[in-house]
Formats: sequence, structure tokens, C-alpha cells
Amino acid sequence: MKRLLWFVPLLLLLVVMPAVAQDIIPCPPCPPDAICEPCPPTVPGVFTNPEWLRIDHHRVTVSIANQIATTSVDLEFVNEGNGLAEGTFIFPLPGEAAVDQLTMYINGQPIDAKILPADEAHGIYNEIVRQYRDPALLEYIGSSAIQANVFPIPPGESRKIEIRYSQILEVENGLLHYVYPLKVTDLVSSQAVDTLSIRVDVTSNDPISNIYSPSHSIAVSRGDDDGSFSAGYEAGFAVPTEDFSLYYGIATQTINANLLTYRESANEDGFFMLLVQPPVTLPDDQIAAKDVIVVLDQSGSMFGDKWDQARGAAEYVLNQLNTNDRFNVVLFSTGWRIFSNQMEAPSQAQSAIDWVRGQEAVGGTDINGALTEALKLADAERPTTILFLTDGLATEGVTATEDIVANVKAGARPNVRIFTFGVGDDVDTFLLDTIVRDQRGAGSYVRPTERIDEEVAALYSKISAPVLTDVTLDMGSLITSDMYPTMPLPDLFAGTQLTLVGRYRGDADNLSFTLRGSVNGQSQVFTYSNLSFPSRAGGEAFIARLWATRRIGDLLNTIRLNGENPELVDSIVRLSVRYGIITPYTSFLIEEDDILTAQGQDRAEEEFAQQAQVLSGEASGAGAVSAADTAADFANAEAPMAMPTMNAQMGGAPPAAPGEPVDESYGYINPIQTVNGKTFILQGEIWMDTTFQPDTMTTEKVTFLSDAYFALLDAHPELGAYFSISEQVIVVLDGVAYEVMSDEG
Repeated sequence: MKRLLWFVPLLLLLVVMPAVAQDIIPCPPCPPDAICEPCPPTVPGVFTNPEWLRIDHHRVTVSIANQIATTSVDLEFVNEGNGLAEGTFIFPLPGEAAVDQLTMYINGQPIDAKILPADEAHGIYNEIVRQYRDPALLEYIGSSAIQANVFPIPPGESRKIEIRYSQILEVENGLLHYVYPLKVTDLVSSQAVDTLSIRVDVTSNDPISNIYSPSHSIAVSRGDDDGSFSAGYEAGFAVPTEDFSLYYGIATQTINANLLTYRESANEDGFFMLLVQPPVTLPDDQIAAKDVIVVLDQSGSMFGDKWDQARGAAEYVLNQLNTNDRFNVVLFSTGWRIFSNQMEAPSQAQSAIDWVRGQEAVGGTDINGALTEALKLADAERPTTILFLTDGLATEGVTATEDIVANVKAGARPNVRIFTFGVGDDVDTFLLDTIVRDQRGAGSYVRPTERIDEEVAALYSKISAPVLTDVTLDMGSLITSDMYPTMPLPDLFAGTQLTLVGRYRGDADNLSFTLRGSVNGQSQVFTYSNLSFPSRAGGEAFIARLWATRRIGDLLNTIRLNGENPELVDSIVRLSVRYGIITPYTSFLIEEDDILTAQGQDRAEEEFAQQAQVLSGEASGAGAVSAADTAADFANAEAPMAMPTMNAQMGGAPPAAPGEPVDESYGYINPIQTVNGKTFILQGEIWMDTTFQPDTMTTEKVTFLSDAYFALLDAHPELGAYFSISEQVIVVLDGVAYEVMSDEG
């Protein structure tokens, strides 16, 4: 997708000047009790980035009105060193960027800014890279830039920077895309940002459908009408590793769908993501009528706070019933009890609440009896939601997991969806997850530190208003594979969003999809036309990592429920390596010195096979619940799994919290990172492209900062983003492996 403006917030390149002598720049202060080598003097006038520069706050507010985005940036820099800091701001811009109404202030005083053409900016970037052996700026090779005036920051003082600019967002496939390049703040300061916040307010003359961020967990608040929303992100003591990215769609029909695609090369299958957005709210007369059956475990192990919270959860659900809904309640321990012999109208909800309040937790756990009784209450003509909550293993009646699963499967009608809540660590995760998989529901585990009523309320608020049930998707002549969620698709509910990802083969232009389902027994059909699946390389690279995240989750669940399988183990390891997606069971990948070789991957598969046997052998206990939670998080991910971080020297110790002293002996690195869709793993001191195969590929070597190095960048500017990672990197481009070697090595 074309980004009309990618405005880098602030690349602050500083000169540090001593109080007396102006021709020598002092080194950063030496840590106490440390032996420090003298550093060479630095000539003033060349830009650098001192380690003691701290960002007190970085606040971004964005207003988007009918495709016009106005961005306001507020930063405050603090000089924590002992020398005068002077510097120049450089704002790298892509070649197609258009800047309108740019203003900049330092401590309230307006600052003149100069726009540098791409060739002049190129020269500045190269000179900085040569002088300070830092390739980070190479990401912007080929970009124009904005340069602002020099300003001083005395020791111990701060400067507040304000920037305001506007841009036009283009519509592509019914989506608008806003990007704020947040990650470049690590070029401004090596320290974490004390306070980081982004707020985006959107208004549109057209109704807004999908809202999606692949980069950050945002809170979204819809306006009173369909044409506005606000999205927010906030973090403290943050080290940004991702640009902030936000998509939103323009509504064209009752259920809207927007398509994004990605292809790394024309020789490989592509990836696609389909965002499906039902209406945010519906009038009562348009909400599909449903039946709700609450099944609560009241065995003796639930006594106390757990039982109080379970009763509170039931009360919440019964108070949220829609006008045309019906309900019933089943309690179980040694045997089971039902509130009514028939499904009741919402007018009887208070009577059911009073009945549940009067019950105490005592006895055993007859899961089979409770579920089969609840299934008998289901009406074949109405969508039925069963909320099943338990805190233990079956101890009464039928107790074998496979027998309970078989009985539930035999008794469940096609219109029944079962949602499970496992309370604590003594639950049968195999039973709960198998029921969810077979009955097209969702599962949740309430850990000892979490509240039952809050978990149940959070889920039920999402599924209380069905819009479309028995959903199918016809993708026409397109050849697809490995789609998640798998078919049949989950039901659609008002206010929720379905994110479908998968692979595609070949190409197709002007393709049409057909979404089918039913509402109150009536068939509904929605058609989406003019969809394009290109054969050329390009698109939104995050889609590949999101697909890999979900596939790994699905494979982990398959191992848990069906047992260890060499092919599944091999698939998980290869996906983890290729896309840099590390699970608790493959975390050893970042420690393997030769993980990209066949021998290294064989060792990784052997180690993970042992983990897989444990995964498939433990159905209950804290480890089993954690495994079930992890697999669900991956399988249901709405965004690519976050990159891992570790401590290069001390094995992963976290940074100090705000206000606490920082241990200067700790050096923090991210052992895995992605750049423009490629994943790199740190192997020794070299960042290696995970598509590089050391066993079969040779590299074309070039020395860091040599004339050949810059000539290669001139010939292939796209290498700049990859070379910006480090002075030692291997990257595969169009089948050729380029290796940058340190000139010191």
C-alpha cells in the first residue's frame, strides 16, 4: 500500500561541547568503579547521539478528518551529561512524501526548517554513517529529509520540541492507512522513553467499518455515530520497536470486508488478510434471537470466593439477555439441578438469579451429566449458547475424557456453540479445548489471580448480539490454503471483528467473494467485488508473521490434543526460525549458534520433540493450563506475536522501573528482529537473514564502509534497510546472499 507520508518524528544528531574547550568533545561519564579506556576526541560540527540524552515524554496526537491527517508531536529532551549538547534535527522522508503546514517549535520559539532533496539527504546520511560507524540511517537511503536549526541543551536542562504537519491518506481496497514511525526514537536516545502516548481521532462523512492495528494493542472508542472513533496507545518506560500503524475501513454494506495481501517474491505463495466487520450496534429488533444456558460447577472445591464470583458471573449474563432471548441455568456437583424444565423468557431472569444465590458449593463433579442435560434443553430451531464453567476434573458419573467428549459430540445439535471457562489449575484442559474445537466456541482459563465474573463478562459482552450464524465464505476460483480461523468460520457478533488470514497461489484481479449465513433462520448473502491478489512481490509484510503466529498456535494445539508428531514438530521449528516467532517451547532457538544450518535445526527439533511429549502428556496442572493458554494466544492472535527481548550480558534481566537506578552493566539487545518482511537472528556477532542457508549458499562479501559497500547501496537502495541493522549482516535478496563484514575483523 502506498504511504503518502511517512514522517520520521525526530532523528536528533547531537554534538556535545565542553564548557571551556570547544575543539574537543568529551566522552560519556565513566560508570563508578569501572576501568574505562580514553575515547578519541570528536570534531564538533559532525552529528552524534550521546547516551545520556533522555526523552522525558513523547506524545503524539493525530486528527484525521475525511482523509486529511494532522499530526502533532510533543517531545521533551533532557541532557543528563556534563557537557553542552548542540545538534541538528533531521527528518527523513520517503521520495513520494508531501508535507503540508509544517511547523516546529523549540521551547515555544518557532524554528525554520529546510527540506533537503533526496540526493543531498543521501550525502548527509552517508557521511554520518562513515564518521560514526552507525548504519542505522541507511534505512532512509533514497529519502528526502527536513533539516531544522541547531539548538543547545546545557547540562541538566531540557528542551521541549513541538512539531505539527498534515498529510493526505489515500484509500486502497476500502482501507485508509496511517503510519507514525515510532521506532526511530531509539536513534534519538539509547534510553527508554519515560512517557509515550499516541491518540488518533478520526471523523468521516462515510460510516467507518474495520479498525485494526497490526503494531500496537490499542483501545478503541466509537463515537455516537458510525463516522467517528478514537484509538489510543500509552506506555511507560518504553523502548519502541515498531512503527505505529493503524488501518480503518469505509463501510459500504451491513457486513463489510477489507482485503490486504503480501508476497515476498513472485516465486512463493502469497499471504492475505480479510477483515470482516459486522455492525457495531444493532437495534433490538435486528438482533438474532438466541438461547443461553449457563452451566455452573458448584462442587465443594468452588466453595468461597470462587463460588461467589461464579454466581456473580451468572447474574451478569442473565441481566444482559436481549428481548427475544431465552435462558436456563444448570448447576452441577454430585448430580445436577436445573432452574426450569423449559427455556425461560428474560422476565424470569431475576427468579433464576435469586435461585442461584441461594445455592452453596458442595459435593463432587459430574461434568458429563451437566453437559448432556444442558444439550437436551437446546432447541433445534434457535442458536444456542452454552457457557460452561468448572474448576476441576470429573469425579462423578462418566469421568473418562474421551467418553465425555463423545457424549457431548453426540448430543450437540449443529446450532449449539459451547464456551468454556476453566477456573484454576486443576481442570482438564484436553476436555475443555476439545469441546471448544468441536462445538465452534471459545475457551478461557481463569488463573488463580484472576476473577471469574470479569472473564465471563468480557466474553459474553462480545457474543451477546449475534449478527450472522453458520457462516461460510466462497472465495471463487482463488486457490487458498492454511486459513485461520479454519472452516467453518465462527459466528459474527455486533461490535466484534473477524480477522481471517491464509495463503494463496497464483494471482487474480477483480475477484469476488461471497459470505453466507443465517439470521433468525433466514439466509443472508454478502458479495465483495473487485478484490485483487497480485503475483508480484510487495504488500503489507506483517501479514506473513500474523499467519505464522496463528499457524504455530494451531500446530501447538494439535500436538497437545492429538500427541507429538515429527512433522508437526518440524513445522513449528521451521516457522519459528523463518518468522522469528518464539514460543515458550522453542525459546532455545535464540541460543543456538547454528540454528540456520540443517544440523542446528535437527538439534532444535530433537529438543522440541521432548517438549512436545510433555505437552501431549499433561492434561491438568499449572503447566497444562499455561500450555493451553499459550496455544490459544497464538491461535487467536489479532496481530503478529511481539519480538522477544533478552539481555546480552546477564541472561535477560529486565530494565529498572521508572524512578529506580539502572544497572549500567546490563546491555540490552533484541536477538531477533524483522525489517521489511525479513527476519534476522543474531548468530554470534552477525545478524543473519533466516532465509540464508549456510549449508548450501555462499555469500558475496563486502567490507563495512568500503567504497564497494556504498556502491552496492547505490546499485540496490533496497539493501539499505537491511544493512541498517548492523555493520555485520547477511541478507538474501533475489537469491543472492550479501555479507557485510566489519572492517575491524
